[in-house]
Amino acid sequence: MSFGDPNNPYGQQPPQAPYGAPQQPAQYGYPQPPQPQQAYGAPQQPAPYVPPQQAAQGHGYPQQPGMPAGPYASWGSRFGAFLIDFLVAGLVPIIAFITALVLEKTLYSGCLMEHACYVAREKERVPVIIGLLVVAVLWGFVANIVILVKEGKGASPGKKAMKIRLIREETGRPLGFGLALLRRICHGLDSAACSIGYLWPAWDAKGQTFADKVMRTVVVRAE
Repeated sequence: MSFGDPNNPYGQQPPQAPYGAPQQPAQYGYPQPPQPQQAYGAPQQPAPYVPPQQAAQGHGYPQQPGMPAGPYASWGSRFGAFLIDFLVAGLVPIIAFITALVLEKTLYSGCLMEHACYVAREKERVPVIIGLLVVAVLWGFVANIVILVKEGKGASPGKKAMKIRLIREETGRPLGFGLALLRRICHGLDSAACSIGYLWPAWDAKGQTFADKVMRTVVVRAE
């Protein structure tokens, strides 16, 4: 068997097709020819038609990153959420502190300068007063931590009750505990100048306080 034998398919290369001739399907064992690319300047496929009214509302297009998940929350709903969170964190400490203050003011009432009466009242009421103050401090601390954790996940108890959420403006995702705590610190800007920052969402286009603008957060209505 010679290498030049025409009957030997392994010893002879297939003839090349002339330039411009249609391509033949490749045989098994030979490399595949490259697929033709779309010529430069060729017309693109037209995009699907979207009515102008739907296009103005954003229908038919994917939501852009950074856009809020819903309409911005109103000032009234934000204020209602603040009142609920304030009652959750502050109602028990306020009652405990007022009770301790009343007990302290009436500690020696009715003793009429009797030393034994003073000693008896102190042994009876001073531990109660100290216990009430401890409850006030612990409740306020723990309740605020819980509110910040919930707010970092998107909604504090007050916001959840008012059906609104706190998210980052750029990503639309919750802040997390660290950024929620930093936002709480930035509320000091809202307290300046007669607390004008807390009223700013009433006329702001995005319903943001000064702290929201610094942290780039928005409060939106939950769907």
